Amino acid sequence: FFSLQVLLLACAEDLECVPGFQQKVFYIEKPFEFTEDQLVLNLKFDDCKGNNKLNFEVSNPDFTVELDGNLVALKNVSEVGRALFVHARSEHAEDMAEIFILEENEKRGALMELLKLEGNLGIPRQKRAILTTPILIPENQRAPFPRLVGKVIRSEGTEGVKFRLSGKGVDQDPKGIFRINEMNGDVSVTQTLDREAIANYELEVEVVDMNGKIIDGPVRLEISVIDQNDNRPMFKEGPYVGHVMEGSATGTTVMRMAAFDADDANTDNALLRYNILKQTPTKPSPNMFYIDPEKGDIVTVVSPALLDRETMESPKYELVIEAKDMGGMDVGLTGTATATILIDDKNDHAPEFTKKEFQATVKEGVTGVIVNLTVGDRDDPATGAWRAVYSIINGNPGQSFEIHTNPQTNEGMLSVVKPLDYEISAFHTLLIKVENEDPLIPDIAYGPSSTATVQITVEDVNEGPVFHPNPMRVTKQENISIGSVVLTVNATDPDTLQHQTIRYSVYKDPAGWLEINPTNGTIGTTAVLDRESPFVQNNVYTALFLAIDSGNPPATGTGTLHITLEDVNDNHPSLYPTLAKVCDDAKDLRVVVLGATDKDLHPNTDPFKFELSKQSGPEKLWRINRLNNTHAQVVLLQNLKKANYNIPISVTDSGKPPLTNTTELRLQVCTCKKSKMDCSATDALHISLTLILLSLLSLFCKSF
Repeated sequence: FFSLQVLLLACAEDLECVPGFQQKVFYIEKPFEFTEDQLVLNLKFDDCKGNNKLNFEVSNPDFTVELDGNLVALKNVSEVGRALFVHARSEHAEDMAEIFILEENEKRGALMELLKLEGNLGIPRQKRAILTTPILIPENQRAPFPRLVGKVIRSEGTEGVKFRLSGKGVDQDPKGIFRINEMNGDVSVTQTLDREAIANYELEVEVVDMNGKIIDGPVRLEISVIDQNDNRPMFKEGPYVGHVMEGSATGTTVMRMAAFDADDANTDNALLRYNILKQTPTKPSPNMFYIDPEKGDIVTVVSPALLDRETMESPKYELVIEAKDMGGMDVGLTGTATATILIDDKNDHAPEFTKKEFQATVKEGVTGVIVNLTVGDRDDPATGAWRAVYSIINGNPGQSFEIHTNPQTNEGMLSVVKPLDYEISAFHTLLIKVENEDPLIPDIAYGPSSTATVQITVEDVNEGPVFHPNPMRVTKQENISIGSVVLTVNATDPDTLQHQTIRYSVYKDPAGWLEINPTNGTIGTTAVLDRESPFVQNNVYTALFLAIDSGNPPATGTGTLHITLEDVNDNHPSLYPTLAKVCDDAKDLRVVVLGATDKDLHPNTDPFKFELSKQSGPEKLWRINRLNNTHAQVVLLQNLKKANYNIPISVTDSGKPPLTNTTELRLQVCTCKKSKMDCSATDALHISLTLILLSLLSLFCKSF
């Protein structure tokens, strides 16, 4: 075998014996095969004390190191990975050597890299006061502890000085993992190491005098934790679900499985290989899928014809996937996960009606679902390749029918949306087509079974008479005389083949104003029509009438009558307010603004005329001023004594003939002090008494 061994020369007289391997790193060219009992290389280990109880351990169980240091293969081996690790332990020392296995094109580059290193193999290129070599410690070592793992050498001797070690793992968290013998420089580990927790430690070594003063250093001391295969591959990203379309070509990638191994990614400890352990179900082939051992890609390996969802035992396959480290070797640790693969449906089956002709019966005048059309489809019910879409392609010129899909059953629900008339047509024939939501694949087409005929029979029923028009409208003047004819209604029976008679009656007459002749349908008044009635809304009075045929049982039709009432001047205007108050010493003698209202409509309302009744006595006490069409103002002509006064005021509307209403305005003259009005204990009605005396005097004079 080709061995790339690097010798770094140093002056022997400047060095003392360093326990451990004399060369720690080797590069060898990878052979076609390591043969049984063949020498690979020779390792030289010296604990400087005779190598008592020397023992070697190799990371690959297919190799061993004999007592003379020869590394040999125990059997024919073709795959060993990228590196071998040899751990040597004697009564007084232990060390680790690395053998890197290179491809032919790698050896030159590896050699050049190695020559760039300075001191990494334990022998320095030049004389230094403190000599350190990298320390390699396997993880997961067992007790006893502390365990000697390396040595720091001072070329100028150790008399009168001490070694001091510092850094992460010594005096920094995690503290106390490593320690150094102050007198001789022995480095020890105090506990088991875990490479997955911390892979490398960078420490510093100093030489100090007995007073703690630094004499040499600091010099870096590197400690690397050698990986052991102590972590199983793990699938962390589950659940793993993949989809593949039915009929896919052989070699179609379905999904990728990726496992994680916490061991050193640069070693075989984390070199994973994938394998399918189990497939469920095993039909139509026990090997439906293949997994790429290195990438973890799952692909189909059966023909497209076998990947037919409709003929499969189940469209779901479960694969138990194994990931094994150590490159898939038997000694590798394993982890498993389940990959679920769903065979997705494509629309390769057209829906078909379960029969060519469906029958339905419906009564005339009725709407709603009359028949459910059933279809079969072999595609996946959870997809648009199964869901049906129905359409009426013939026999529906009046758009009396509609068809919709029942989302639960996929049936076509045929409905009547416009009432059918037996007298017009007693039979209907519809041609129905069914398709899928998703388009069919190119080589599949809809056939004759995707259309069906529906024969619909309409049953005759006794239909109620129909008013013409409906609603009926008429305009009448309010207050027309009782017994006046309002309207003669007209109702006909749709059942023209039954020759039935019709009678009329009042259904709803809120004010009780109307009657109808049961035979000829003439509507007359039984009371005065009043536009101002609470039963009239927006000048319109509404009543309902019935037309009843002579069928068995009889059928009824309802007609609506709207009477628009024209206004006449039949309401007197009214005055507001009817009470006013004023202070007896008021400076503003404008007492009150009066308004007038009228229930009638224009022109039987405003403008209103306001007048005062004739005032008695030598002096006039008030007057009324018109403000606008609906309001006037009462004004005092002088201050009055505290008393109650009744002022008769007449208001006349503009109707023809006009109507007048006289209302007394009660005026209270009160005492006002400090913004308070006192209207109590007023004198007797001053004006009213005066008017009474004048009236009596007038009657007395007329009697003589």
